[in-house]
Formats: sequence, C-alpha cells, structure tokens
Amino acid sequence: MRNVIQTIGNTPLVELTSFNLKPGVKIFAKLEGNNPAGSVKDRAALNMIRSAIERGELKKGDKLIEATSGNTGIALAMIASTFGLQMEIVLPANSTRERTLAIEAFGATFTLQEDMEASRRYAQKKADEEGYFLLNQFDNDDNYKSHIKSTAPEIWKDTNGKITHFISAMGTTGTIMGNSIFLKEQNPAIQAIGCQPGIGEAIPGIPRWSPEYMPKFFDPSKVDRIVDITEVDSTMRTRQMARNEGIFAGMSTGGALHVALQVADEIEEGVIVFIACDRGDRYLSSNLFGDVI
Repeated sequence: MRNVIQTIGNTPLVELTSFNLKPGVKIFAKLEGNNPAGSVKDRAALNMIRSAIERGELKKGDKLIEATSGNTGIALAMIASTFGLQMEIVLPANSTRERTLAIEAFGATFTLQEDMEASRRYAQKKADEEGYFLLNQFDNDDNYKSHIKSTAPEIWKDTNGKITHFISAMGTTGTIMGNSIFLKEQNPAIQAIGCQPGIGEAIPGIPRWSPEYMPKFFDPSKVDRIVDITEVDSTMRTRQMARNEGIFAGMSTGGALHVALQVADEIEEGVIVFIACDRGDRYLSSNLFGDVI
C-alpha cells in the first residue's frame, strides 16, 4: 500500500497521433498532470521539502513561505500538509481562482502580489523579518535535482534511449536544467530546448525573467536553444491538444507543443519529448478554452 507522496512520478509518456508528421519523426508528451497535485512541480516540491527535512533544516510545525506562479504552490501546499508543516503561498495577482482554491483546500494560506517579482520580494522580506523558512525554488538546487532523480530517467527509459529533442517551458528553469543534465550525460547529442514568453506576451507559469531575477542555477550552456512563444500560438495548440489528442493541459504546455511541431518540421527523423506540465482544469475560469480559434 502506498501513500500519496509515493504516487509522485512515473507519469505516462504518450505519442501524439493527430498531427501530420514526417514518417521518421515522433512527438511524445510527458503527462505531468497525472501527479497527485496535478503538475510537474510535485516532483520539485517533494524533493525540496524532503531534502530540507533530511538536512535538519525543517521539522514538523515549522512555517514555510514560497513565491510561485501557482503550480509549485499547489504542490507545496499538498506536500507540506503531509509533513505537518504550515505553508503560505505568495502568488501574482493574475493567478486563476482554481489555483487559490486548491491551495486553500490543502490547508495552506495565500497572499497576492502585483507580479512574480513582487511576490519573490514579499516572500524574502517575510522570511527575513518573521522567521518563515523560504525554500526559494528559484535558487534551490533540490529543484532541478528532482528531475535528475526521476523525470529524465523515466523519459530515457520510456523512449528506450531514442529521445533526440527535449522541450520544456521555462519557469524556475528547474525542469529543463535537470532533464538536460541527465539526458546529455546519456547522449550529448540530445537537444534541450526551452520556451519563454515573447516580449509583451503573458503566459501563466512562465515569466520572462529580467536578468537580476533569473534563477541562479540556470546554466545557459545546458540549453541548446530558447524559443519565444506567443499567447495566440500557445492557446491554439492547447485547444488542439484537448480536442484532437485528449490531452487537457495549460497554456505553457501548448507553447511547448508549438515548439515541438516547429522542431518536427526542421528534422527528417527524431524522437521529440515535451513536458505537458499540468492539467487544464486549473484554467477553466480563464478564457483559455472559451473562444473558438
């Protein structure tokens, strides 16, 4: 018998079949919405909390605070509750109501700030002045190491070592860093491609960082290419995934698919894997699935 923490990881890798791809090209989605709190961030949240407990930095009853665009906050709220920790999540003001309700459902509290950078400043100030423990997912090596431990080995195994391109939206950059490190150790020819919003574009979960706020563990040498994505393209692909593939995810996943399809057009053969980072049901109060494109 397993507890809920033990169900994190080992998510399905599924092939997309509705797109007209070249005979030698395959695209697979890693369905991270199948994690118990509904996103890829379950992995990082668990590794950050469990590692801090193992190092003696955290104990039952301690107060944590973390700034997040949403998915990490839900994952931290769920995992903190199982370890008997108090959790405050700091979110940008444009976070969907589904996110804040999920955080409250797991027994955590939330505070809204103007944007992601303001949320990070607020969390740091409260940690400095009020004794909260700040996991700091943006500078915490346990973030990207969670993917070295779990996500990337699963992808390598499930593609029988045939993956040629790995694609991920970049929020904290932990997903692309950890997967790139592991996969390139197996085969240095594997391409790691990141997605970020274009200038002036707003895509939930993946800010376009100003240089001073770029996560400290981000190593540009591990990323072969960074592609700017738009709201229009990301929305279109998110809806196509839901209607044609039965994959229900958020806008950043649609952006990753859009880049995967661009890569597919560029090559004659290859195995492309992109991260479907969460579930679409936490975007239903937005217009992501509302207007027909």
